[in-house]
Amino acid sequence: MNLEALASCLSSSACAVTQISTALIIGMLLFMVASGLSLIFGVLGVINFAHGAFYMAGAYIAFFTYQVTSSFLLAFLAGALGAGLIGVIFERFIISKVYGKDILMQLLVCYAIILIFDDLVKIIAGPEYKMMGMPDVFALPPLEFAGGFVPAYYVFMIVASLSIGAMLWLAIEKTRIGKIIRALAINPQMVGALGINTTLLYAAVFGVGSMLAGIAGSLAAPTRTLTPGMGLSILIESFIVTVIGGMGSIVGALIAALLIGFTRAFGAIGFPLFVDGIMFGMMAVVLIVKPSGLLGREIAR
Repeated sequence: MNLEALASCLSSSACAVTQISTALIIGMLLFMVASGLSLIFGVLGVINFAHGAFYMAGAYIAFFTYQVTSSFLLAFLAGALGAGLIGVIFERFIISKVYGKDILMQLLVCYAIILIFDDLVKIIAGPEYKMMGMPDVFALPPLEFAGGFVPAYYVFMIVASLSIGAMLWLAIEKTRIGKIIRALAINPQMVGALGINTTLLYAAVFGVGSMLAGIAGSLAAPTRTLTPGMGLSILIESFIVTVIGGMGSIVGALIAALLIGFTRAFGAIGFPLFVDGIMFGMMAVVLIVKPSGLLGREIAR
């Protein structure tokens, strides 16, 4: 532990701003991935262990699109929509076959998809690390806050993630289709009896959840190293976020993602060898005190 270094950073506005911006970036990426994971579980009841593969797919699709078009907007849209389309195909032809089956069967299927996706990336893109680089449109001087400097792209990532999260929450909580989706999560038989195509809804929800992971991958591509298997680490942290925030809760996912982001950013200074231990410790405490998560729904027994 190095609490002296942590205290020194907190007492310096420049260091504090830098670490806070880092925490927000980590938190927003985790929020995008975890909100999709939470949405899929909340509606379909499937623990999508392959979710990180869609994050990786979004990043690589954005990378190759940018190489061809030099347009970050097209790269971002291609990564998000590409991951969503792959998610729909995955749901229709694979995951739909294990609905209601033993959880071990679901995990084995998802793990197989992770291995297949990683090998496909190695075949298509090669095993080497790749860097997209900062898009020209964001090649701007960093913004100054309280003596600290924040890259313009970081500000864009934070604003874009919060905006997308707000639109997702509004769509689920305030629109007719959102009410249908919430009803689908509780009583799919009744929704089907009302003449609504539940099969189409399942595919759409899974596609939106996958698209959220693809959005995170597209946003991360300019700042992260792209490599086969890159989805696994963010998947583990996203599960921690989902457990802490509560399965099915978008707001809970945001709070938990920010909590993990700040733990990672400031923990790297104060206790660099025990950051993972603290994250898993927080998850354990939540599971003991409130198993449904901070904002998760209690399940009637």
